[in-house]
Amino acid sequence: MAVAAVFAAVFVSAQICAPSRALADDAANTVIIELKSGKVKIKLLPDKAPKHVERVKKLVSEGFYNGITFHRVIPGFMAQTGDPTGTGTGGSPYPDLPAEFNDVPFKRGTIGAARTMDPNSANSQFFICFADASHLTGQYTVWGEVVDGMQYVDQIAQGEPPAKPDVIVKMYMAADGAGQ
Repeated sequence: MAVAAVFAAVFVSAQICAPSRALADDAANTVIIELKSGKVKIKLLPDKAPKHVERVKKLVSEGFYNGITFHRVIPGFMAQTGDPTGTGTGGSPYPDLPAEFNDVPFKRGTIGAARTMDPNSANSQFFICFADASHLTGQYTVWGEVVDGMQYVDQIAQGEPPAKPDVIVKMYMAADGAGQ
């Protein structure tokens, strides 16, 4: 009888505490991108691309993405950013990452790691798909997906490069609140 009571107490306690742990995990794997038009919420996928997610979190914590332009925005395809030079050829001071191709489909809101023809050349650049791009699945690393605010991504200035490129006003982890 005492064992059953202890088990019940532990089970109920675990059930009550589980949602707060789940919320904490969600916040630890959620990035917010502030654009001039609004906030974009991105769910990170550490189970699919752990090294890429680790890199994104590191760069976000350093404020690397704040003020960086969307240098390549192709209507109906994607918006690319993450290059501090704004040319599409730059990256972070860290080494390139090995490919972590996975089975997550490229569709509207998918976040992929940009790279050169070398599959192991992803660094800091990424792109957000405007529409289905399933031809990229298994060819580029998916590390996140937009879960809220895609209407703001749709408003990013278009062009290669855009005449007046939009910027990431601020990018931060949801767990950090409004960022640093």
